[in-house]
Amino acid sequence: MIVGITGILEQIGNDWVILRLGGVEIHINVPTSTLSTMGAIGNQVRLHTHLHVKEDNLALYGFSSKEELEIFGFLISVPGVGPRMALSMLSSMSPYDIAGAILNENTATLSRTPGIGKKIASRIILELKGKLKDAWLESTAIGMTESNTDVLAALTALGYSVAESNHAISAISSNGDLPLEERVRLALQQLAR
Repeated sequence: MIVGITGILEQIGNDWVILRLGGVEIHINVPTSTLSTMGAIGNQVRLHTHLHVKEDNLALYGFSSKEELEIFGFLISVPGVGPRMALSMLSSMSPYDIAGAILNENTATLSRTPGIGKKIASRIILELKGKLKDAWLESTAIGMTESNTDVLAALTALGYSVAESNHAISAISSNGDLPLEERVRLALQQLAR
């Protein structure tokens, strides 16, 4: 099983990248959240990967964080949710938003993703609510308000992992009434320590 890849970024598409590993180029499907962390063509990047095997197809899916990979694995275990749908969910929400919506049984949040209706959202909640680890429960409870998700998006766009970003956000979560720019600045100070 291929669990991670480090290579040189050769091409970027809407939901895929091509990495060069020595003399081999590999096509990897990625969510847009991962695309935003890739940088420029020619950069060396590392992705956590999932190899999806079907009777007639092998597809490699890559993620910038272990949290994205873990939620992807949970999502594709739900009947009726394939890798493309799980990738679409991770492109429109962070793994913490998805976990929070599942743990809070919020079908409306899950349904914001194109192709996910109330029925599939309910099935995802039913199948995964009991399976999510205590770590996910703690991570989603640290004040991931609407304003903090903006800070998380800004920090991950700057190249920080979701885990690092959440740790910094938890340290500044009492400052939720500050403007976004100020919360991002405070979070960056936390990350610099």
